[in-house]
Amino acid sequence: MSRFLRQSSQLTRLLRVSQQASLQRGVRLSSLSRATATPILRNCHATQLRCYASRPPQQDDNQKPKKDADQPKDENVNEEKKPDVQEDGGKKNESKPFPLPDGWIHLSKDEIKQMQVFYQVIPEAQRARLDEILKGIAETGAPAETRDILAKLKKGPGNLSIMDKGRLMRCVFTMAERLAAWEVEQEKKKNGTFTQNTIGEDGNVNPSQQARKDQGQNQGPGRPGDENTKTISVRISLMQTVLLLGIIMYSLDSFGGSMSQKQITWQEMRKAFLDKGLVQKLVVVNGSQVRVDLHPSAAQGDDKRQYVFTIGSVESFEKKLEEAQDQLGIPQSERIPVSFEAGGSTIGNILLAFGPTLLFIGLILYTQRSMGGRGGAGGMFNFGKSKAKKFNAESAVKVKFADVAGLEEAKTEIMEFVSFLKQPEKFEKLGAKIPRGAILAGPPGTGKTLLAKATAGESGVPFFSVSGSEFVEMFVGVGPSRVRDLFAEGRKNAPCIIFIDEIDAIGRARQDSGKGFGGNDEREATLNQILTEMDGFNTREQVVVLAGTNRADVLDKALMRPGRFDRHIYVDRPTMSGRQEIFKVYLKKIVTSEDIEHLVGRLSTLTPGFSGADISNVVNEAALIAARANADEVKMEHFERAIERVIGGLERKSLVLKPLEKKTVAYHEAGHAICGWFLQHADPLLKVSIIPRGQGALGYAQYLPQDAYLMSTNQLMDRMAMTMGGRVSEELHFPTVTTGASDDFKKVSQMARSMVTQWGMSDLVGPVHFDNDPNRMHKPFAESTAQQIDQEVHRIVEEAYKRCKDLLTEKKREVGLVAEELLKKEMLVRDDMVRILGKRPFEDNEDFEKYFGGSKEESAPPPFPNDGEAPLPGDSPQPSPAFNELSRPEQSRL
Repeated sequence: MSRFLRQSSQLTRLLRVSQQASLQRGVRLSSLSRATATPILRNCHATQLRCYASRPPQQDDNQKPKKDADQPKDENVNEEKKPDVQEDGGKKNESKPFPLPDGWIHLSKDEIKQMQVFYQVIPEAQRARLDEILKGIAETGAPAETRDILAKLKKGPGNLSIMDKGRLMRCVFTMAERLAAWEVEQEKKKNGTFTQNTIGEDGNVNPSQQARKDQGQNQGPGRPGDENTKTISVRISLMQTVLLLGIIMYSLDSFGGSMSQKQITWQEMRKAFLDKGLVQKLVVVNGSQVRVDLHPSAAQGDDKRQYVFTIGSVESFEKKLEEAQDQLGIPQSERIPVSFEAGGSTIGNILLAFGPTLLFIGLILYTQRSMGGRGGAGGMFNFGKSKAKKFNAESAVKVKFADVAGLEEAKTEIMEFVSFLKQPEKFEKLGAKIPRGAILAGPPGTGKTLLAKATAGESGVPFFSVSGSEFVEMFVGVGPSRVRDLFAEGRKNAPCIIFIDEIDAIGRARQDSGKGFGGNDEREATLNQILTEMDGFNTREQVVVLAGTNRADVLDKALMRPGRFDRHIYVDRPTMSGRQEIFKVYLKKIVTSEDIEHLVGRLSTLTPGFSGADISNVVNEAALIAARANADEVKMEHFERAIERVIGGLERKSLVLKPLEKKTVAYHEAGHAICGWFLQHADPLLKVSIIPRGQGALGYAQYLPQDAYLMSTNQLMDRMAMTMGGRVSEELHFPTVTTGASDDFKKVSQMARSMVTQWGMSDLVGPVHFDNDPNRMHKPFAESTAQQIDQEVHRIVEEAYKRCKDLLTEKKREVGLVAEELLKKEMLVRDDMVRILGKRPFEDNEDFEKYFGGSKEESAPPPFPNDGEAPLPGDSPQPSPAFNELSRPEQSRL
C-alpha cells in the first residue's frame, strides 16, 4: 500500500533488496565452505538486520508435501526447487490469513463490493491503488462496527449521523496500521525475502519483532541491525493509507449526491412513483429540494438510489401535492406524509463537531511557536526556566575595566569581587569570607550596568545577567521558579557572578498585610525566594550576586542587610576630574586635531552635573554635527553646539516672534544676565540668547555652576534673586507683565519650601525636616504648622524678590544696554558682557577662569555655522550636586 504517493522511494528499496538477494545466492553457489561464507554474508548485509534463509519457512507436518521430506540436503537445493515454486506458485504463495484481533471480522464479498462505490470519488489514475486497499481489507479484516456503518451507508450517505462518521474515522485509523503491516509482508514474499511475520498469532504486532525493531532503532545508522529504513517505510505506509482513506471519507458526502441520488422532475415523480403508489414519504430538504423515499418493495434489483426534485417554494409544492392526491382519490388517512429537515454535508458536520477542539489545539501550537523566545528554550511550557544570559571568558563582551572611567571608588569595589573569585585562597588564609553580594545604586546613566559589563569581560568566571522584570510573568509561581533555576545554575557553575539589573522591579519593600489588597502577590513571592536563595548559600560556593537599581530607597530592608547584599556601592555623577577621565575615553574614537588636554578640560567645565551617559551622548552628537556639516574633523565649536543641543533642545527656526514679543524676551533675559553678573554668589554667566529652543523656551541664559556640596543661606538667596530677574525686568520696563516667568516661580517656590521644611533655615518653623512626598495622603505636620510653613515660604520669596528688584532698579541702564545688544545679535557671550558691563566685580572659580576667562581678543559672538543652524545655547543656573533632588534651573524660560 505504501507504493502509493512514494513510487521513487519504493523502487529504490526494492532495488536494494534484489541486489542483496542476488549477492546472497552468489555466495551460496560459491565453493566456499559455510564457515567461510558466513562472515562474508554478515559483511554484505550489515546495513539491514534481517534473517535470510536458504529455503522458505517450513510448513507444518500435516501440510508439508511428502516429497519435501525426501529432498536432498545439498547446496544446490534452491535451484532444484525454483522451477517448482514458479510452476506451482499459486499454491506455495498462499499463506494463512492474518489472525484477527478480538472484535475484528472478515468482511463479506458483498461488503467489499459495496466499498467499490468509492471509485467515483477518487481520480481514475489511483483506482488501482483502491483495489489494493480493498484486497488488504479482505485479508486483514476490519473492526466489527464497520459492518454496521456499511449497512447504514448502503441506504445512503445521509443516513450516517455525526457519531457514525466519528466511528468511521476511528475504523480508518485502526485498519491503517494492519494494512501497512500486511503490505510489508506482501512485499517481502514478492521479493523472496522471508522473515518472521510482523503480525503475531493474536493479531497484534509480534513482540519479538517489535523488540528487534526497537533494538535496531537504538543503534546508530549504518550499523548492523539498523532497521530505521523499515520503520520509516511502515510509518510512511501508515500515513499514506490513512490519508487515502481520509480523502475518501472527506469526499464521500460531497459526491454522495452524484453516487446515490438521481435528479428528476415533478412530472416524472408523479408518473413513475406517485400514481403507482410507490411513495412512502416525501422529505423537504432546506426548503428547495424534495427527497422521495420509496417503499422497500419498490426497489428494483440492486438499485438503491434516491430520487430528488427541485421545488420553487414549500407552499406551491404542498398545493401541487394536495391537488395530485385529490385527483388520485387518496383518502386523508392515507395521504403521503411530508417532513422537513435541514441538509448538511459531512464535512460541515465534522467541522461543527470538532472545530472548537481543533481551533483550541491550533491556538496552543501557535502560541507555543510565537512564545518560543519568551518562554525560554522549552517554549511556552518552560516558563519556570531562568532567562539569564550566560557570559564567560570566550564570550563577545568587549567591555573591560579600562573602558570604565570616572568611577574609581566603585570600580575598586567591583574589582575586589573579581579578585575574590580568581584568588580566593589569598583572603581565606586570613580568615576572610567572600561577600555574598553588592548592590550598585545611583542616578540613571552613571555607569552601573557598564561596571557589570566590565566585570563580565574580565572576571574570567561564568557571568549570568538577567533583568529584574524578567522574573515577573502573567502566570502565578513563575517568578520564584525562575529564581530557583537561576541560582541552581549558578551553583553548578561556581565560582560565578550573577547580575540582576533593575532589581527594584521585584525587590520593593513588602507592604503590611493590612495595607494590601489581598490575594497572592507574585512580586513578594519572588522577593521571598531571592531572600531564601541568597541567605541559603553554602559559604564554600563562590557565587557572588551583583544588583543595580536607581531606587535603592524603595528596596526591602531584608534584601539590603549584610549576609545578602554585604556592600552598598553608590555610583554618583562624576566630578570635574571624573568627567575629564570619561571624556578621554570617549574621545579616543573621535577624529579631531584639537589639543586633547585643553579640549577635555573645557568640555568638562561646560558639562557640570552630566552623567557618563550624557557625556557619551554629547560626544556622539558632536560627531554627527561635524558629519552633517561635511567637516573633516570634529572641532570645538561642534562640541559646544552638541552640549547646547543636549541641554536646551533643538533650535526652533520655524518659531518667528513678533517684534514686541522679541523685545520682551530680550529684556527678560537681560534681567537674568544682570543679576547673575552683579550678585556675588551667582554662578558665572557663559551665554545669553533669545533664540527659541526646546519646548517653550523662548530664550535662556547659560551659567556654569561649580561642583559645590554645601550651600549657605546667602548663596540660596542670590540664586532665587537671579531666577526672578526676568520677571522684575519686565515690571521695570513694560507697563504689564507676561506669563513667561511661570517656570522661574516654580523653581523659586521649590527652593524656598526646601529651605523651610528640609534644611531648617526658618527661625519660625525651626530645625525640622518634613518629607515632601507627593504620594502621601496625609501631611506629616499639623494645620497650624502648615500655615507657618506657608508664611515662611512667602517671606523668603519676598525677600529674594526685593533683593532682585533693588539691584535691577540700580542697574536699569545696564539692563537696557544688554537687551538692545541682544535684539541686534540674538546671542551674547561672556566677552560681550565684559565689553558692555565691564569686568565682573567678583572672582570666578578657578576652572572657569582657566578655560573661559582672560581673553584679550575683542569680544564678539561666535560665527554661525554654514548650514544656517545657530549654535545651541546652554542652560540657565544649575544648582550644585547638593540640590540634585530639586528641579535644576536649567533654562530661564519665557
